[in-house]
Amino acid sequence: MLVLALVLSTSALAVLLVSLWRSAPTKPPVAALGTPRDAALGEFTPLDPPRPAPPLAFAERGGETRQLADFRGQWLLVNLWATWCAPCVREMPSLDRLQARLGGRLNVLAISEDRKGAEVVDPFLAKFDLKSLTIYLDPAANAPPAFKIRGLPTSLLIDPSGTIRGQLEGAADWDSPEMLALIEHYIAGDGKSAAMR
Repeated sequence: MLVLALVLSTSALAVLLVSLWRSAPTKPPVAALGTPRDAALGEFTPLDPPRPAPPLAFAERGGETRQLADFRGQWLLVNLWATWCAPCVREMPSLDRLQARLGGRLNVLAISEDRKGAEVVDPFLAKFDLKSLTIYLDPAANAPPAFKIRGLPTSLLIDPSGTIRGQLEGAADWDSPEMLALIEHYIAGDGKSAAMR
């Protein structure tokens, strides 16, 4: 009798779980217009429709102020990171290799969000052998709210007209064959969304 009750209760639980699973949404919710849908960390998400990059000022490590608009006319990968962020640290070498490989066609702007700026970034970079990547500073942390990002690292692909074409939250292997193919696809002009045509 106890075995029969156990079998019946297990069956009822299984039916309940299956019905809950079937009623769950099959697609992630869509975020506000012009922002990426909820994507898995490390997944590139095209913006549909793309949106203009915000005006943004940041500094070179030597102190000179730069504007995002200074880089107009170039494909950009803006990477927001910090020295205390483990996933940021993990992806830095691949960003350096990406810059080395696509330099001239893509400019990686690695913008540190460390509050102490060069004071913490310079010793951090001394430990790495980054030959191609230029590091910029945003100690006032103006970039995250300007780009409306949720965390670090976040990378945004911006076309030569200053339009954000997509973003990736979390770390990525930027010089992997898949990521190189994706970026090459955009640079070649094949990454235009229907809204841009």
